[in-house]
Amino acid sequence: MERPSDYSDALDEARTSGDAFLWIGLHEPTESEFDLVSSQFGLHPLAVEDALHAHQRPKLEVYADSLFLVLKPVRYDQSTATLSTGELMLFVGDSFVVSVRHGETNPLGAVRERLEREPEVLKHGPTAVMYAVSDAIVDQYVEVGADLQVSLDGLEEEVFAPEAQAARDTAGRIYTFKRQVLGFRRATGPLAEPLERLMRPGVPFVHDDSRPFFRDVSDHLTRVNEQVDGLDRLLSDILNANLAQMSVRQNDNMRKISAWAAMFAVPTAIAGIYGMNFEHMPELSHPWAYPVVLVVILSACLLLYRVFKRRGWM
Repeated sequence: MERPSDYSDALDEARTSGDAFLWIGLHEPTESEFDLVSSQFGLHPLAVEDALHAHQRPKLEVYADSLFLVLKPVRYDQSTATLSTGELMLFVGDSFVVSVRHGETNPLGAVRERLEREPEVLKHGPTAVMYAVSDAIVDQYVEVGADLQVSLDGLEEEVFAPEAQAARDTAGRIYTFKRQVLGFRRATGPLAEPLERLMRPGVPFVHDDSRPFFRDVSDHLTRVNEQVDGLDRLLSDILNANLAQMSVRQNDNMRKISAWAAMFAVPTAIAGIYGMNFEHMPELSHPWAYPVVLVVILSACLLLYRVFKRRGWM
């Protein structure tokens, strides 16, 4: 890390030139490391505290010497069906940008390469970094939304597969997937309000010519949020359908159990009657009594089987 005096000299040089700015990137800095930066750029202590401890929702705060923008980059791994979320804080001033990153998701390398290829955007100064970072993260949202849709289509096919496959318990997977969508919503939903503010005039340290760029990012984010809403509704429908299928299968099993119990009740009842050892039962002395009773039992069971089979209970 450079010495504090180096930051001060570089910032003074950027302000003097008028067409340059200083960009410092930090990854999970310690408090002592960040103090070297915050003291030179006059960052507000409340924003510094948020940047150090992370766990912030997307937001835009305006301070006397800088803007403080919080973004949440996301990454979705289809092989493990896991969504990972990071945090990216931007301090934007008149001639400087300080980025603080938490987590492994890092869109900043691609942002720098893009800005170097687009001097028309870069001429807007620190605002260009704020726009390019926001645009890169929203583009990530678009890709993650598409990947989630693919995974959800596969989960939907599994739920509505033939009974032999659908008998597997998928409620846990559906709930886990719903948690992933909820985490995605927490990253995309709150970002709408900061982007709307950046589109409007009156926000300091934002170049007037850059507002159409933020409007474009906001349009992309709106489509992502609509997609997230659709994913959440579809997941709720799939979960309800899966629960309904489980209820139907349980009812089918209960009908089958009841049918078999009724069939076994017939021989049990007849055997119970003859097991009471009464003396005055005329059929006991008849030579064909035993075969006749067996035939009656078998006939009753076959009759019940046909009735239950016809009604779909067997």
